Amino acid sequence: MRGKEEPVRQRLLHAATRLFAERGFEGTSVQEIVTAAGVTKGAMYHYFDSKDDLLFEIYARMLRMQTERLTVIADAAGPVAERLHAAAADVVETSAANLDDSKIFFRSMHLLAPETQRTVRAERRRYHVRFRDLVTEGQREGVFRADIPAEIVVDYFFGSVHHLGSWFHPGGRLSGAQVGRQFADLLLTSLRP
Repeated sequence: MRGKEEPVRQRLLHAATRLFAERGFEGTSVQEIVTAAGVTKGAMYHYFDSKDDLLFEIYARMLRMQTERLTVIADAAGPVAERLHAAAADVVETSAANLDDSKIFFRSMHLLAPETQRTVRAERRRYHVRFRDLVTEGQREGVFRADIPAEIVVDYFFGSVHHLGSWFHPGGRLSGAQVGRQFADLLLTSLRP
């Protein structure tokens, strides 16, 4: 467990992430979260309205980080193929680095309230659209093949990314960065005209 000096909100998120990964969202009580975080229920409810809010924030913090990184990569100068490669490698590497967050969310998203699910889907969609814009840019420039719709390319790629949690193991033969580069290489190879 992290030290008492860590801000309460972060301790709650850390505890919830660990417990949800170990026991599942449904198998974890609010009491278990606050006990693991070393805080009271009152402290938890000061920062989060519900256990659902904790689940939402676990995913939202990673999506915010990945979106910020994608924006920097996509807006940088340089050839579109290099920017798409960097974006593809980054999303895999950051997903691997936050594997519990990803696994928890994909296992438990259906348990969120419908309005929260809509919010999450809209945020994820914005990320995918920005990523797709790189593919479209390359297709317009003739750098990438244009016979496959950019939306299909993105859906196929992210289908693979979203399944990292089912096979990737930190400390395994390949690091998250290595897997990220290999995924990016495969994506760019598939887009060659």
